[in-house]
Amino acid sequence: MKTPSPFPLVYLLLGALLAAGLYLVWLRSVTPGPDDAEPPLSLTVVGYDALRGWTDDDQAGALTAFRRSCAAMLKQPDEKPLDGAGFAGAIGDWRAACEAAVSHPDNAARAFFEQWFQPVAIAAGNEPTGLFTGYYAPIVDGSRSRDARHTVPLYRMPPELVMLDLGLFRPAMKGERIAGRVEGNRLVPYATRAEIVAGALANRGLEIMWLADPVDAFFLQIQGSGLVRLPDGGLARLGYAGQNGHPYTPVGRLLIQRGELTREEVSMQRIRDWITANPGPGAALMDENQSYVFFEEQQAEGAIGAQGVPLTGGRSLAIDRKYMPLGAPFWLESVGEDGNRHIASLVIAQDTGGAIRGMVRGDFYWGEGDQAEHSAGGMKDKGRYYVLLPRPLAERIAAAPAKP
Repeated sequence: MKTPSPFPLVYLLLGALLAAGLYLVWLRSVTPGPDDAEPPLSLTVVGYDALRGWTDDDQAGALTAFRRSCAAMLKQPDEKPLDGAGFAGAIGDWRAACEAAVSHPDNAARAFFEQWFQPVAIAAGNEPTGLFTGYYAPIVDGSRSRDARHTVPLYRMPPELVMLDLGLFRPAMKGERIAGRVEGNRLVPYATRAEIVAGALANRGLEIMWLADPVDAFFLQIQGSGLVRLPDGGLARLGYAGQNGHPYTPVGRLLIQRGELTREEVSMQRIRDWITANPGPGAALMDENQSYVFFEEQQAEGAIGAQGVPLTGGRSLAIDRKYMPLGAPFWLESVGEDGNRHIASLVIAQDTGGAIRGMVRGDFYWGEGDQAEHSAGGMKDKGRYYVLLPRPLAERIAAAPAKP
C-alpha cells in the first residue's frame, strides 16, 4: 500500500480535528453537561497555621520531588503558562524559587517552602472537600519473549495511533483530547480494549513484554506504570506511552451497580479477588473498560509521571491539569473511611490520570510493590488540598477584587 505523503496527511488530521472540535462545540451548546453546571474555582490565600499537621511533616522528601519538577520546568521558556485554570502564572513566576531549591539544604526544607511560597485554599464553589484515591507501581512476573507460562502481551505504542490535544487549537476545549487512526480521509476511533485483547494488534511486532496473568496486565494498565520481574530475576520498568482514546470505565463502580460488592467493600484487592474467582465474568468485566494503555521501557529511577519526571512514593500527586498546575506543591489533608486522619503531607503535582477529574480531586502515589499496593488499594479518602504558590502570585490573588 502506498504511504501518503506527510503534507496531505497534516491537512487530513487538521480537517478531522476541526470536525471533531466543531462537533464538541455544537454538542456542548445543545446538551447540558458537567461543565455547564460546575461551580467556579475558589481560591483563598491563607497562612501556614491553616495547614493542619504542617509542623509535624518532614518536607525533605517533598523538596527532593520539587527539584525534579523544577528541572523539567526550567527547560521551558519563561512565558510558557503552567497547566491549570491560569492562576499559577508562567514558568518565569516559578524560576526564582526553583533556582533556590537546587542548593537549599534538605534539613531546612520547611523553611524553604515558607520563605518562597504562600498557601492558597482551593474549593469548587463553596465545597473545599473532594475524593482522594491512591495508586502505585505494581511488580508483576513477565518475560521479554513469549513462552509456555508468559502468554499475555503488553504492547508498545502503535505507529498509526494519532493523539490530538484539542486545547492547542481551541482554547475553549482545553483538557479535551481525542485519539484514533486515519482511515481513508477520516480519523476514526482506535480498537477497544476487548478488540486488542482478542488480537487486533497481534503478530505486528508491537509486543514489549509478556505476562503470566491477564489480571496483572489489567491492573498494570490501570496504574499506568510498573516493574516486570524477569525470569533471570532482573527488573524491567515500564512506563505509560499512550492510550487508545476510549474512556476509562471504573470496573469497581460496575460491580457496585450490579450488587456484587457494596460501596464500603469495594477496593482494588476486592475487585481483583472477584475477577480471579469469576474467570469468565471477570474477563468480560475487564473488557467493559474500553481504555487500553500502551507502554515503553524506561531506565529512570522511578515511575515517570505526566510531567516527565520520576515520581516519589508518598510525595507525588496526580491531579486534573484542566484545573491544577503540574509541578506545583500541594498540602494534602485527607480522612479515611474510618474517620481518622490518613494523610497530612506536602506533595508535588507530577502526574495525571484518566479517572482524576475535578477541581478537588487527586490520586496519591504510594510507591512500588506489595506494601504500596495495600495502601493504595483501599484509599477512598475525603480530603482537601492547598496549592503553594510563589508569593508574588499569591499576592495577586489576595489583591484581586472579590467576585459577586
